[in-house]
Amino acid sequence: MSNLIEDSTPDCCTEQPCAAVERIIKPRTKDLDGFSVRRVLPTQQQRMVGPWVFFDHLGPVEFKAGSGIDVRPHPHINLATVTYLFEGEILHRDSLGSEVAIRPGDINLMVAGRGITHSERESISVRNHRHRLHALQLWLALPEADEECEPAFHHYPKADIPVLDQGGVPVRVMMGSAYGVTSPVRTFADTLYLEARLTAGQGLQLPPAEARALYLVSGSVRVDGQRIDRHDMAVLAVGAEVRLQAEADSRVVLIGGDQLPPRQMFWNFVSSRAERIEAAKADWQEGRFAAVVGDEQEYIPLPE
Repeated sequence: MSNLIEDSTPDCCTEQPCAAVERIIKPRTKDLDGFSVRRVLPTQQQRMVGPWVFFDHLGPVEFKAGSGIDVRPHPHINLATVTYLFEGEILHRDSLGSEVAIRPGDINLMVAGRGITHSERESISVRNHRHRLHALQLWLALPEADEECEPAFHHYPKADIPVLDQGGVPVRVMMGSAYGVTSPVRTFADTLYLEARLTAGQGLQLPPAEARALYLVSGSVRVDGQRIDRHDMAVLAVGAEVRLQAEADSRVVLIGGDQLPPRQMFWNFVSSRAERIEAAKADWQEGRFAAVVGDEQEYIPLPE
């Protein structure tokens, strides 16, 4: 969601003494046209977690009839966006001609590659009624060999995402492999993204990955004696065996995977090369990106 992006990323991390937790990230909260957005990644101390370079938590928010999310066409390069809804609906359109309503439980993977334009709005049928929205939006850096791949759009309905019972805890493996199952969602590097719902008192052993971070959508858990509260992200120590213990009913998200080299980032552009970002800025200003099919009349200008 382009109008949520900033180039500046002030430090919002605190060091923690817990052996399994390297640091706790406290998100920055913004109000954008009446709904709450929590920016978790990137920060000055934590630019990436594995291949993940961006993590936003939107809502939950309730819109009155006639209002809602309305993100005009904007560009991306050298990354893949992942959109996941807990509640509500977002209408995705892009310059490839894709037009899909994203609903709770679906995974929306848009591969920008050498360049793509998209918009995120709501259908008239949704907008005409009071409705709620609650979602996560994440960005993946593409490995250098894939940064300039052909753009692509993949939509995976809720029914295609593996669900398993792990010691009484329901777990959805959205991307990558965990607990003996593998998600069908396309990946480029080793990538992990899962969601679990724990009731108070339940525990969960987390799967391994080269880099990992745990985000608390709701509730409260402990990791190696360290309390992790709602809306906190705990960056986990490399190689640590981590078991969660829920202090309250909790919804948790785990992200991770191979630690890719650092990336340059400006607005919606992520790349391993600063000159590629400069070229993308010029291309957007000069109108050289393809238009969003069916949404050609508006666009978001390049920030100054």
